[in-house]
Amino acid sequence: MTAINEKYIDLMKNVLIDMHRIEKGEYLPVAKMTLFGKKKVWGVLDKWMKSYGMAVCKEVKFTPDQRLTGRDWPVNADSMIGLKRMENIEYCVKEVIRNNVPGDLIETGVWRGGATIFMRAILYAFGVTDRTVWVADSFEGLPKPDEAKYEADKGDIHHIYHKELAIPLESVQYNFKKYGLLDNQVKFLKGWFKDTLPTAPIKQLAVARLDGDMYESTIDALNSLYPKLSVGGFLIVDDWGAVEGCRKAVLDYREKHGITEEIIDIDGLGVYWKRER
Repeated sequence: MTAINEKYIDLMKNVLIDMHRIEKGEYLPVAKMTLFGKKKVWGVLDKWMKSYGMAVCKEVKFTPDQRLTGRDWPVNADSMIGLKRMENIEYCVKEVIRNNVPGDLIETGVWRGGATIFMRAILYAFGVTDRTVWVADSFEGLPKPDEAKYEADKGDIHHIYHKELAIPLESVQYNFKKYGLLDNQVKFLKGWFKDTLPTAPIKQLAVARLDGDMYESTIDALNSLYPKLSVGGFLIVDDWGAVEGCRKAVLDYREKHGITEEIIDIDGLGVYWKRER
């Protein structure tokens, strides 16, 4: 690994979270807004301005600390996980490469694809050609909670954020392409995890990153993927500190299968552990 390759990795993780230009601020286009609680006029104004090549926008406030720990919702970035969780991906992928831990890399729940793009970038920097990055997502947002089957998901509202979370497959593929990283080492699994993961042609994993938010999405990923995780590989859980349903799914799975490896905090939200046995 040369200094230039390290610089490439460092640049990629900062660009993917838009850390390199946050001092300029971000502006979110606004199509609808209630004005003085009386009448919705922004839609009409926005349509008129678009005819002149302009748009109504609002300034989005954030701080570098929020971007560091992934506690804001970026307007332009290709990942919302923040710098510390990006650095965790870097650490885990580098460790399995250096220690020759066999297996591919996967993320379940990818949003705009940033974390998986970063995985592919690290493989590129190391010249690794025998590992695949699996990109698993419905590309249609999150499902409505199946409260009868998964009580821990009762009241979950992730599915209502369809516009924000449902990033089409073609958009994620484009994001890989714009970094020059869309190739035969990237495979996409489109659909609900309960349908795609059990039959996915994945033989072995070295790094599995779960970002499904809900109990159902998390337990489905664990059931299908953890048995394929190599000893010495890493299991990363993005939503441990943010969604109680996700946390419960992890604890339930660990208890059922006698998993005792130490859970290590990343940034107060994400956690990971190394499979020892």
